[in-house]
Amino acid sequence: MRSSSSPSRTFVPHGDDVPAPRGAPFTIPRDGWSSPLPSTPGPRSTPDARKDLSRRRFLQFGAAGLVVVGGGAFAGTRLFAGAAPVGPGAASVAQTEAARRATGTVVRRELRAAPTTLDLAGRAVQTWAYDGVVPGKEIRVTAGDELRVRLVNDLPAETTVHWHGLALRNDMDGVPGLTQDPVAAGASFDYAFVVPDPGTYWFHPHVGVQLDRGLQAPLIVEDPAEPGRYDDEVVLVLDDWTDGWGDSPDAVLERMRREGMVMGDDSMAGMDSMEGMEGMDGMEGMDGMDMEGSMPSAAQPLGADTGDVVYPAHLVNGRVPENPFVIDAAPGRRLRLRIINAGGDTAYRFAVGGHRLTVTHTDGFPVEPVEVDTLIIGMGERYDVVITAGDGAFPVVAVPEGKDAAPGFAVLRTASGETPSAVARPAELGGRLLSYADLRATEAAALEPRGVDRELELALQMVDGGRQWFINGAAFGDHEPLEIRRDERVRLVLRNESMMFHPMHVHGHTFALAARGGRGIRKDTVNVLPMETLSVDLQADNPGQWLIHCHNIYHGELGMMTVLSYLA
Repeated sequence: MRSSSSPSRTFVPHGDDVPAPRGAPFTIPRDGWSSPLPSTPGPRSTPDARKDLSRRRFLQFGAAGLVVVGGGAFAGTRLFAGAAPVGPGAASVAQTEAARRATGTVVRRELRAAPTTLDLAGRAVQTWAYDGVVPGKEIRVTAGDELRVRLVNDLPAETTVHWHGLALRNDMDGVPGLTQDPVAAGASFDYAFVVPDPGTYWFHPHVGVQLDRGLQAPLIVEDPAEPGRYDDEVVLVLDDWTDGWGDSPDAVLERMRREGMVMGDDSMAGMDSMEGMEGMDGMEGMDGMDMEGSMPSAAQPLGADTGDVVYPAHLVNGRVPENPFVIDAAPGRRLRLRIINAGGDTAYRFAVGGHRLTVTHTDGFPVEPVEVDTLIIGMGERYDVVITAGDGAFPVVAVPEGKDAAPGFAVLRTASGETPSAVARPAELGGRLLSYADLRATEAAALEPRGVDRELELALQMVDGGRQWFINGAAFGDHEPLEIRRDERVRLVLRNESMMFHPMHVHGHTFALAARGGRGIRKDTVNVLPMETLSVDLQADNPGQWLIHCHNIYHGELGMMTVLSYLA
């Protein structure tokens, strides 16, 4: 049990308690979203917003409970001849929620999404944010609590909230056109669900590229049985920033749709003609690339091309290096750092100068502790690490992996002294680098061993030079969902046929990395390296319709999404 002297916490304050709204009751939709979606979307910030929205409306649940594709050549086609899909309003969704272990405590918050102006070290930037701050205010609950959040949409566009990493009820997952109607500009929506598992999570919209604005915040779920082998804790949100400073995220998306991927100098080095490359599945537009020079190596663990967006700044807890976030601590204190990568297109190499990192959790689930000098965290991933604070002032750095850019920067300060340089590159960045192979789930966190009932392959493919990104040869909305049934052990075989890494995220579930001696780490987001095949196993215990997608927000919006569909 944790000591009576509870660890202190640093970063964003809890959101203020919000009284239950008067008038309209605090309700959860139960009808499977059977009413038709509006034919004309609300105002958006790009001319092609309707095209983006159509991808989000891949599935609609009609009155008969059938699934139809939202548009294109398959519009109106029934996909399942023998069994109906389990919609978000199905009885089994409510029954699964009722069976979750609950504390009886209800935590209420209000979340207001609105345009705002941020001060980034004297630079005023126009963006969108929750409650006027970036990151948004932390929400902190205990596992088993019921979280009730009223989203008030003061944006000039529709939006939703996705609770990233939580195995929550399907109708609260926040995917417009799949699990709920989008929340229109000027409207509100009540999210209510039992929070099942302790860990480090976060939340963000699932509409267009809104994630790459400032709409993001931590969700920390405490474990009453946590052993408490630390004194204080700090939440660190890493983010790549362009909105209001460089191009808007919508402009970036449109450029990529027109021009495709823009490769950095390193990834273009040594280009040779590769005869026959033109015919490789999923490699359209890759002819002429030097594959050997682009593959992962010790010098470039994610491969040569790690992202397509040039960001003017990289932030730690909403701060630029000129005005860094400061962690104040006492020497010798054990600090738990909860690290969240909320970036849209950037993986980060994280290190704390003068300190080693003891990795204790990934994506909320505990692992056998491993000591390293540095780690790479992909978009959507989370790591918890423990450090023992030294005496002095130390750089905390998040270097954009594979990008020629200034790092995100914060300071750990335990004594007076000169603040480290914002361009510091601590030696730890070149030390022992964490890999998935180093990690092993704790016995309590391990997925129960059993045979695989169903294997599904997801081929991850670049098309037309990066203007489109496909799964299994089709963009989101143009192919059938991946069908499973409740209580199956499902193996997802993620086969990357492209020369970029993809942080693949599964909604509503955690999975275990397969072939790890029965103790594969539990995650919900995993980096699949260029040309790598990676298998993960999940237990089909949360019925509904669930998105699977690349958490490079631009790859997802350009088609790299699909649906894991439970059948009745």
